[in-house]
Amino acid sequence: MHVIGTAGHVDHGKSTLVERLTGTNPDRWAQERERGMTLDLGFARFEEGDLVAGIIDVPGHERFLHNMLAGASGMEVLLLVVAATEGVMPQTREHLAILRFLNVRGVVIAVTKCDLLGAAEREEALARIRRDLAGSIAADAPMQALSSESGEGIAELRALLAARLAALAPRNADAPLYMPVDRAFTLPGHGTIATGTLMQGSVRVGESVTLQPEGLRARVRSLHVFGTSVERANAGARVAVNIPGVARERLARGSVLAGPELSAGTQFAVRFTPLAEALPFLHRRTPVRASIGAAEILGTLIFERVPTSEESVAARLVLRAPTTAFGGVRFVLRRLSPKSVLGGGEIAGIESTAIADEGAHAAALRAALAEAGLAGLGREGLAAKLNVRAEAIDEIVESAIVAGELRTLAKPEAFVAAPLSDALLERIVTQLARRHEEAPWAMGRTLQALAKELAFDEALLYRYLTAFVAEGRLAVRAGFYSLPGHEVRLNPEQERFFAALLQREDPNSFVPLHAAGLENEMRGSQIAGIADAYAALLALGTFVRIGDDLYGAAQLAAIRARLERFLRERRQMTVADFRTLIGTSRKYAVPLLEWFDARAITIRTGDIRALRASERNPTAR
Repeated sequence: MHVIGTAGHVDHGKSTLVERLTGTNPDRWAQERERGMTLDLGFARFEEGDLVAGIIDVPGHERFLHNMLAGASGMEVLLLVVAATEGVMPQTREHLAILRFLNVRGVVIAVTKCDLLGAAEREEALARIRRDLAGSIAADAPMQALSSESGEGIAELRALLAARLAALAPRNADAPLYMPVDRAFTLPGHGTIATGTLMQGSVRVGESVTLQPEGLRARVRSLHVFGTSVERANAGARVAVNIPGVARERLARGSVLAGPELSAGTQFAVRFTPLAEALPFLHRRTPVRASIGAAEILGTLIFERVPTSEESVAARLVLRAPTTAFGGVRFVLRRLSPKSVLGGGEIAGIESTAIADEGAHAAALRAALAEAGLAGLGREGLAAKLNVRAEAIDEIVESAIVAGELRTLAKPEAFVAAPLSDALLERIVTQLARRHEEAPWAMGRTLQALAKELAFDEALLYRYLTAFVAEGRLAVRAGFYSLPGHEVRLNPEQERFFAALLQREDPNSFVPLHAAGLENEMRGSQIAGIADAYAALLALGTFVRIGDDLYGAAQLAAIRARLERFLRERRQMTVADFRTLIGTSRKYAVPLLEWFDARAITIRTGDIRALRASERNPTAR
């Protein structure tokens, strides 16, 4: 389904013509019918053969331009209404200036009130209208002279509209749901109803949708398309969505019903095209009235380079209130006062640069990941950038992983371009290789040291390091990252220092070294790299620190052997038993037993310890 929208000056007969075409008077308010002037958006269903479309009838009076803009974003075919008796008026020109920035893909001109002119006057009026529309989006559009009163030209106009509709490509039903709300009300027994043009995607009964910018989740109870109940509505339809879980007060014109992939924001990179007459009012920071979807929000348009012609330029749009928009969404900007049009454009997005034999999604994926940098994008963020539903992103991601174009980070899950990831890995490898060369006695680098050396966010670096270790590109031991295969090598001075400590260790004595004493000796030794070598020996288990004390690996192995042999024979042990077993004091016995408990070798029940089940029969392991 597609949407036709009207435009034109007040009193040129837009609403009357819509009623002639559809049988529905789009003026919903009694005040509109009494005054004969459209004040707000009106809606009708247009049918011609198998073609069905919605019609949005917008106000023509300049005082209600904000209402016109709320409905204009959904138009695809413009029905431009010009009275033969008056011709193209200033308000008509303003409508056309606005609509050149929106989603109009076809125009049909309806020249009304032709029955009020003679044949010669009619021909002259049609020629004048054609001249006045030169240079606008309606310049080459088909034109039909008609009379809504007599019915002259109505059939021909219907045929022209049908031809324009038939030529339109379908909207993207596979994209995330995006429906700007242009009307909301409550219906007794049903609750809140939101209506709008389904700009892209689809919506089903029972589906969960998000109300933006509030971020409220709601379940769809029912759907109607022009009064007909449907189970599913697709892109292009005029839809009434029943969401009873949302209070009417939470909905306003400008709210958006969106899929989970889309979120609200206040700052957007944009491409902006000014009108020639607006150039004198543009400054580096220009206050604006932004019309996006059905919303009108005050904000500021910020230029790096203020445009001096009608060329399209990059800019940043900063809004005072959040709204939902994504790459390709069109907008119109007006001055704060007077509310004249400055220009319009679209939210900057990822352009598809697909080449032969390559899908557009693959090219867009690369562009999105390049833009995201090393921070990467999660599934929903990636889906929003590519403008596809979240469930469709899995296949795209899987293909990219197989092709080697993508790396995955965990906690939280994110995807990053492989070239960026590989470049970071190269920097890390360079740092570690230098470290191994300069200090072969060290285990490598800690996370904190690497983050400082690389000037990189510590939390993000940890996620990369975890991924590189999982891929076998790096190794990690005891919190130290190294190149795979790196072996700690002490220099001769370091070896002599620690060998002296180990040699004075009596294998039959289970009294430990005092860690603080050893560390004092290290500081007094002035041996280069001794602290890193000591950290490496701790990480490798050559020394084991338990509380304030140090045990040699052989010493601790002997203690464990005695412990296990005792418990296999006697089943249980007290602290006193253990103290006697290893010939030491309670000062050392208690921390040792707690160490064995922590490593699931023993289990404590009250004052009694026993071997854990996994340690009772070591031959079964």
